[in-house]
Amino acid sequence: MELLKVSALTKHYRVKRGFRAAEERLRAVDGVDFALGKDRVLAIVGESGCGKSTLARLVLRLIPPTSGSVLFKGRNILELRGEDLKAFRKSAQIIFQDPFASLNPRRTVYDTVSEPLVIHRLAKREDLRDETGKILAQVGLGPDVLNRYPHEFSGGQRQRICIARALAVSPELIVADEPLSALDVSIQAQIINLLMDLRQKTGISFLFISHDLRVVHYLSDTVGVMYLGKIVEYASTAELFERPFHPYTEMLLASAPKIEPGGAAGEKRQPVKGEAPSPIHIPPGCPFHPRCPKRFEPCDKVVPSLRENQERLVSCHLWNRP
Repeated sequence: MELLKVSALTKHYRVKRGFRAAEERLRAVDGVDFALGKDRVLAIVGESGCGKSTLARLVLRLIPPTSGSVLFKGRNILELRGEDLKAFRKSAQIIFQDPFASLNPRRTVYDTVSEPLVIHRLAKREDLRDETGKILAQVGLGPDVLNRYPHEFSGGQRQRICIARALAVSPELIVADEPLSALDVSIQAQIINLLMDLRQKTGISFLFISHDLRVVHYLSDTVGVMYLGKIVEYASTAELFERPFHPYTEMLLASAPKIEPGGAAGEKRQPVKGEAPSPIHIPPGCPFHPRCPKRFEPCDKVVPSLRENQERLVSCHLWNRP
């Protein structure tokens, strides 16, 4: 069953580069479609600035879309009001990129983690401390941390507190917006294992936003590759990593560090060539064609649609020929 279904989701910003300059349009998210089932992990990958974090906030209705729909369990969240919206907030939570910035430095761990229980009336006031301790135990933290403040913890411990806050209301969906990028590599492994363990125990679905392809390969069931606000390839994780279709996906995978027999990690790294165009001035035709080594005649004139090909979706003229 589809837990989350996103259709033609768009977010455009109006920007001006100067006082007398004409108003322009920045296309942060430009017609995105995907679906996420129960107990599944969908990863959204792409370079910085492609619209991943904007997409995460749109899915949770933290910012309003320009157009499109987000269906959660069959209901359009953009139309929810009052108690219905509050119920959605309980069912869908977010883990932010920077664990320190997303924690109030003036509130103790107890205040932070117990607040969702109070808002959604999930525990009696006399039981709050015990319930908060149980939630923290799920993420590997003991009751001794309850009265401490965020600055007293390491980055990994702060992220565990953020995860505990998200878990407090027993959500069905967690949107993880690059939850590992601010952490040391050794701590990242602990958080990855924690997320996998929580998924196995609770059946929570994850929308995992990341640019780390190694983590995506390990965690996700399905991958959506995003470029300049659009999904350019959508496939199962195993198929996409084994044989990418879109040239941009190929370049992303080639850029990931690899450990070769007898060689050092990252020894044969090949960076993605060129720079992504501005989302204000997107090139005509395929947005990727200025950087694409496989471009041919229609690429600079016709925008390729996202079509099904060999049980995956790909937006490329190479695969969508008549």
